[in-house]
Amino acid sequence: MKPQLLIGAAASGSGKTIFTMGLLRALKKRGLQAQPFKCGPDYIDTQFHAVAAGRPSVNLDTWMMHHHHIQRIYNRQSEDADVCVTEGVMGLFDGYSRDKGSAAEIARLLNLPVVLLVNARTAAYSVAPMLFGFRHFARGMKIAGVVFNQVSSASHYAFLKEACTDAGLEALGYLPYSEELYVPSRHLGLTLTARTSMNEIVEKASVLVEKYVEMDKLLNLCQSVFPCPYTLPYVSETAVEETLRRKLKIAVARDEAFCFIYYENLKRLAEQGRITFFSPLRDSKLPAADLVYLPGGYPELYARRLHHRREIMQQLCDYAAEGGKIYAECGGMMYLGRTLTTRKGAAFDMAGVLPIDCTVEHPRLQAGYRETEYNGVSLRGHEFHFSEVVSSGNLASVARLCDACGTEVDTPLYRYKNVIAGYTHWYWGETDLMQLWK
Repeated sequence: MKPQLLIGAAASGSGKTIFTMGLLRALKKRGLQAQPFKCGPDYIDTQFHAVAAGRPSVNLDTWMMHHHHIQRIYNRQSEDADVCVTEGVMGLFDGYSRDKGSAAEIARLLNLPVVLLVNARTAAYSVAPMLFGFRHFARGMKIAGVVFNQVSSASHYAFLKEACTDAGLEALGYLPYSEELYVPSRHLGLTLTARTSMNEIVEKASVLVEKYVEMDKLLNLCQSVFPCPYTLPYVSETAVEETLRRKLKIAVARDEAFCFIYYENLKRLAEQGRITFFSPLRDSKLPAADLVYLPGGYPELYARRLHHRREIMQQLCDYAAEGGKIYAECGGMMYLGRTLTTRKGAAFDMAGVLPIDCTVEHPRLQAGYRETEYNGVSLRGHEFHFSEVVSSGNLASVARLCDACGTEVDTPLYRYKNVIAGYTHWYWGETDLMQLWK
């Protein structure tokens, strides 16, 4: 038994991320090891979690991952933790098809008690019927209690607490309205300034959680059996000596411009070889590698600096021309193109590996789940970007991509020699990525 909870919400914009970060930091200040998780494909909230908890946050997504895989990584990652905290996605029951892919589906799969977060800024006792509905709709799932956000006063909370009692749910406290609490910009990258700002907000949120949320009561109500129920036999990975032979040399770009990386993808790569991290923003040398991985991020924010690192870009060109394997997604693909035009209309030469030109001058959001099959390998992932490819010469997509409903989308997957690139952030925690080049 250990405290395990999923922070769900009545609707998007309720403040899940702020509350999650505050709770994680408050637990850390108590000397507890809190393991964070994030429902869905978000690779930015996981960075916030890591700052708050001091541990990597791991994505759990029932569309991109098989159920038994989710159970396995949850148990493995939580084994040495004192508390497990999972942040939901959107509203509790919001998924890609009804509640499929929702936070509620994760809660049921892992048998996690739910702490429901409700934005009460413009409501009082009227939340009672809404809470009553959540309680009775949540079949096969335990709602351990409710935390209210944006509460104006103690008397306001008194009305909300009465609503909880009449709806048959436990009130666990609240966060008062504060203009200082906001989710840091999702377009900041991992700069030192951004991390400092993020840490300050986390600290402020943790102080409010400690003062206004009944943490002991919350942890007690969220005690649950560990390991969680699992479909396949679970073996403690801390008790198994690593026997995999690591042969491949893998170079992974990681800095402020390239920071959208799923934790399990890195673990999977580490099983296949020795990873060397490098920075296209700062380094002049490309590490010796059998595979170069260029993840997504914010190259448009650092286009000028990337443009001036000509030596490493030329090495990438030479590496690709000689048949070297490169896997690039979203921002990594933009970096491999000929030019990148920023929102201010300034165009900068990039690596020139791919004959494409990208721009964010007129941002237009493209987002959603994606799936494809290439070289016999089935892939699932997520697309989220504001940029677009405005010119691709004779380079055409080598695969047909569909959304979660099976409808074909025009998102490309490019192949040039041994360079594979596209906008989608594929999840390969269950896949042998190297099979793409077979």
